[in-house]
Amino acid sequence: MDDTKSAKPLIRESDLVGFKYFRVLLPLLDRLHENGCGRDKAHNRSLHYDQYTALLLLFFFNPIVGSMRGLVQASTLDKVRKKLGVAPTSLGSFSEAASVFDPDLLQGIVKELGGQLQPLKHDVRLDQVPGILTLVDGTEASALAKLVGHLGRGKEGKDNRDIKLHTHFELFKGVPADMDLTQAADSEVESLARTLLPGRVYVKDRGYACFRLFQGIVDIGSHFVCRIRDNRVYDVVEDRPLGIEAVAAGIVSDQVVWLGCDGKRGELKQKLRIIKIRCTPHRKRIHNGRDGPEQGEYLLIATDLLELPAEVIGLIYRSRWTVEIFFRFFKQVLGCRHLLSHRENGIKIQVYMAIIACMLITLWSGRKPSLRTVEMLQFYFTGWASQAELDAHIAKLKKQDE
Repeated sequence: MDDTKSAKPLIRESDLVGFKYFRVLLPLLDRLHENGCGRDKAHNRSLHYDQYTALLLLFFFNPIVGSMRGLVQASTLDKVRKKLGVAPTSLGSFSEAASVFDPDLLQGIVKELGGQLQPLKHDVRLDQVPGILTLVDGTEASALAKLVGHLGRGKEGKDNRDIKLHTHFELFKGVPADMDLTQAADSEVESLARTLLPGRVYVKDRGYACFRLFQGIVDIGSHFVCRIRDNRVYDVVEDRPLGIEAVAAGIVSDQVVWLGCDGKRGELKQKLRIIKIRCTPHRKRIHNGRDGPEQGEYLLIATDLLELPAEVIGLIYRSRWTVEIFFRFFKQVLGCRHLLSHRENGIKIQVYMAIIACMLITLWSGRKPSLRTVEMLQFYFTGWASQAELDAHIAKLKKQDE
């Protein structure tokens, strides 16, 4: 399980404050109440889905409640029962609930909260982009390897106990619109192909440079900006002149091309654009401590966006690093290196609730989630910071955007 046998101080009601900040979410969780009750033939279920997810919010925002046992104890406190509408639950009931509830129902709540988010401050040149800028990438939760072996076995019969979170991160909202959990060995290309939406501009690294995926994005009514390998074969149709802004942005060339060799040409129905961008050479680090392949002096960026200025294409691709920063925040700050459940459903529920927590932070503060803001919220939720101090922090953030 997720807890050690060592004794920890009991959680007191005075340790738990800030429940009014959950008000925006609790009505949305009400729709989950009856899910999973079909299996309850005796009609004696005491922990319902909406109550389970409400308790998870305590885990994200109050560091005092840092384990499953802590959440179970919190459910016995009068303040928690009144504010969150939960009944006292047992460790067994809380653990069993993860296998009963449907995590996919949380996607509707993620979508509804996402609709309430206002665009964050950004470079005005990105307003030209004809679609929702969606940064796509995957991150492995390798630190959880021993906990999720139940997800299956990997390629060639080897154990594949790591999990991967395939993330669709909306740049202007500063939060992920979706995260799909799979085995670490599963294809990132296939994951994205299954979840494509119209009206997007997908921003991707070279692991997603697949002709079939490129065409699928175009066919569904979206666009892409994707890094490709330096040795990719293509025939130049047009060599475009570079403006002053493009040169200043490090653009080396801007070309319209037919991408691929003759044998692959049929997989793409239209010409694309390849932009070469100057960069600083470096050697990529890999997980086992050894150096990876050396990055050259240029990046090649492929896109179907033929009309945007070259420097804006470069700006779009550079924004991809935002999702890398989010991964660090997601795993280290929101506690997603620590699983409250070892069941696949439970892991997915925790992931979706972490996305919802990010959205709540953005709704409260008007800024994308950051370490400083999470710390201030946690100080407030533990009673170490006053309401006035939290309000002053949020007001300072909003003033920075003026």
